[in-house]
Amino acid sequence: MNQSKINHTSGINKFMIGQDIKQTAGQLRRKNLHQLSGRLLFCLTLTLGLAASLLAASPLTQNKAIQSSPVNSREKLVQQFMAKGLRENYAFALLKKLTALGPRLTASPQAAAAVEFMRQTMIDLGLENVHLEEVEVNRWRRGDQEKCFLVSSALGTHPLAVTALGGSVGTPPQGISAKVLEVHSFEELKNKAAEARGKIVFFNQPMDPTLLDTFRAYGQVARFRSLGASAAARVGAVAALVRSPTTANDDFPHTGMMRYQENVPRIPGLCLSTRSADFLSQALKSDPQLRVYLWTNCRNLSPTTSYNVIGQITGTTKPNEIILLGGHLDSWDLAQGAHDDGAGCVQAVEALRLIKSLGLRPKRTIRAVLFMNEEFGGSGGRDYVRHPNRRQEKHLLALESDRGGFRPLYIGLRATPALWDLVKSWEPLFQKMGLIGFQKGGGGVDIAPLNAQGTILAGLIPDCQRYFDVHHSALDTIDSVNPRELELGALAMSLLAYLLAEEWPE
Repeated sequence: MNQSKINHTSGINKFMIGQDIKQTAGQLRRKNLHQLSGRLLFCLTLTLGLAASLLAASPLTQNKAIQSSPVNSREKLVQQFMAKGLRENYAFALLKKLTALGPRLTASPQAAAAVEFMRQTMIDLGLENVHLEEVEVNRWRRGDQEKCFLVSSALGTHPLAVTALGGSVGTPPQGISAKVLEVHSFEELKNKAAEARGKIVFFNQPMDPTLLDTFRAYGQVARFRSLGASAAARVGAVAALVRSPTTANDDFPHTGMMRYQENVPRIPGLCLSTRSADFLSQALKSDPQLRVYLWTNCRNLSPTTSYNVIGQITGTTKPNEIILLGGHLDSWDLAQGAHDDGAGCVQAVEALRLIKSLGLRPKRTIRAVLFMNEEFGGSGGRDYVRHPNRRQEKHLLALESDRGGFRPLYIGLRATPALWDLVKSWEPLFQKMGLIGFQKGGGGVDIAPLNAQGTILAGLIPDCQRYFDVHHSALDTIDSVNPRELELGALAMSLLAYLLAEEWPE
């Protein structure tokens, strides 16, 4: 074999060997890569599995699991409500604007302005089905400032702080001057009927300071304001003076509605401040023959039309089932009506604002109703129930706030056993908002007509120790309202309304 052939063959062999080596090396690389990939995949799977196990046991994952539970969702909801409400204090900001309109006596220009202001506010907040519903209301005008003087030959002449009661007739143009008969009960007046003729009957029964529930104490004496003038007229008196129903010792008399009974002469009815009542009582002991001079020119006018203001968040699945939150828009004319009941109105609106601003869409409708004419006969509540719009609606629960904008303590309900068990299970949530919890009982003048249709009545119950210091007096102004306490009431109403709209027991 010649050398060239040998070299050629040798080259071929080298080439073939080289190719074999490359092929073998490639196979080895592929094999190694496959094995390496397998090992990597195994290690990755093991690592991911371990990581998943560790993550499952981590607090973060546990929190996410808890957050999906109803209990934790509700607690998170409380936190969201609290953070937004207490940071923004919208209820107080709205109350300042409402009270700036002035006293909202039924059928007054200020009451009409309040109706339009709150209607526009609901529209601006993006509430749904915002509208007005007609209400027939009474009209009464106080007229000029009342005058009252104690006149005594022994003690001289002293002014007394008085205010005419809502619905009272005025005195004759020359006023009334008469002796005074002091009594402490209707029974005592009956026993002294012969002494009452031609006199001014003075009902001097203080609120019981020993009762913790000031509403109970108020209820015991408010009847003299409501019925005192007719009781005095029945025994021949010419006017009635009533001690203001308050535990405060001041010179601010409290007004309120009185009622004349059929077939009984209508005589003027006025309230004395507590200091003036005490002064008159002491003066009568010194001079039983003293006289009191009264002058008023208040008058009653024919009824007219006003409006309830309504807005809502419409339910997604059961829009005709309604949770109602309400207060009354009218007030007395001595002050701004900040606590009674501007507070309840802005709390109802704020409750809906909070729900809407948090992006919550309840299954059932949550509605705010600002009733008109609570102070002068409650026609707003009655006309609401009679309105044709109610025919297709079912009110599950109505909650009224009409005890002032003080710190909320309870929500009272006249609940079924199933509903009672449900709301009691929510007490820890409301305790996070500062409430004590739920108690049985509740309602209000405006929502009472709904009870005949099977609606459960409820009421926001705040700390009532200071309420009757300002109630129906010139002290019921915006500066007597604490913004945080007012907002806490709105927060409680908002949370309850949303939970009930979502979880009403079938």
